[in-house]
Amino acid sequence: MNKKALLITTVSGFVPQFEMENVKLLQELGYEVHYASNFKNPHYGTDNQRLKKTGIQNHQIDFVRSPYHFWKNLKAYHQLVRLLQKDFYELIHCHTPMGAVLARLAVRRINGRKKGIYVIYTAHGFHFYQGAPLKNWILYYPVERWLAKDADLLITMNEEDTYRAKKMCRYLTTKVKWVHGVGIDLSYWTGKNITSQEKQHIRTKIRKELGISGEATIYLSVGELSKRKNHRVVISAFTKLKQKQLLSEQSYYLIAGKGTKFSSLKRQIYRAGLQKQIILLGYRQDIRELLFAADVFLFPSLQEGMPVALLEAAAAGLDLLAEDIRGNQEILQHTDGILISGKNKSAWIKGLQIEQQRREQKDLIKIPLEQSSIENGLKLYDKAVIKRQMKRVYETVVLKSEKGNKK
Repeated sequence: MNKKALLITTVSGFVPQFEMENVKLLQELGYEVHYASNFKNPHYGTDNQRLKKTGIQNHQIDFVRSPYHFWKNLKAYHQLVRLLQKDFYELIHCHTPMGAVLARLAVRRINGRKKGIYVIYTAHGFHFYQGAPLKNWILYYPVERWLAKDADLLITMNEEDTYRAKKMCRYLTTKVKWVHGVGIDLSYWTGKNITSQEKQHIRTKIRKELGISGEATIYLSVGELSKRKNHRVVISAFTKLKQKQLLSEQSYYLIAGKGTKFSSLKRQIYRAGLQKQIILLGYRQDIRELLFAADVFLFPSLQEGMPVALLEAAAAGLDLLAEDIRGNQEILQHTDGILISGKNKSAWIKGLQIEQQRREQKDLIKIPLEQSSIENGLKLYDKAVIKRQMKRVYETVVLKSEKGNKK
């Protein structure tokens, strides 16, 4: 009989977007992989097609992302308890805040860890962090501290979260491991696997499709259109620069992503009269091509653990402007990027002006960093490195499970 592993996330797009390497690892180690999520709410895509032919067995749980929907979360909790009572999983690996909270509570309810279930929680970015709103500390910190004992292993993705996790777990048996994100394919995102001519062809093709000239400067953001991703602050900064006549007609801002803030961002753009220069692209699957076509990557997100979008842009060699928050700070240590301190329009106006001056001084449209320099700086985040770390984690679980069976 195959060993069974259960992955748990609040939204179903999470695994095909970020966790397929872990799925393959588990399958290689002999696990039958199951996935509990809300498949009515995919995110990171428009449907669940990417889960087909993966060998994953799916289980619908009516998770909601907000902790304030008590009755909906209670329903999801009971669904999860029933799933765990119905079948035995040697390994449960949970992600996303609400998915992880309900997963650990459900395991506690059935005394799962005493029965031999090994629980891993990957924190992709705690909601409590330096500079976080007070309500985040009041709501999320006590819950995470209370539930810390309900995991065998807590995986963190940046230095700040690792420090806090170790403090929470210092008197517990729960172990903490720092893994540098979910990993990206550096060769793919740097364009190492294609020629410079092919890369230039992609750049020209995308610009032609968007009706943007080769001489124009393209600023690009990639991310969900949500309050947390904070795209509105960059739109406000562009608006102010236009009013001061400091924004070139040959400057364009592209935003790739979908989300609940689409309509409000569109209204903001139209009120500013910038609909020709700020373009909402919607959900895109050709992110690498967009990065090759762009010159500057803007990442105004207010909260991140280890942002994949920023890593991909760094690997592609773009100039980077990002909020001065954990995760971003670690990535920009390896690049010539600018951290924006202040989380407001004025800070982004200043940052964009500095970037414009730098580009004028260099007298360039785009000169990427040396490929070898990029790869050396970002090698900690390469998916091959992350895969080796996660393989060691899962192999430890297998060994513990085998020892338990012998007893």
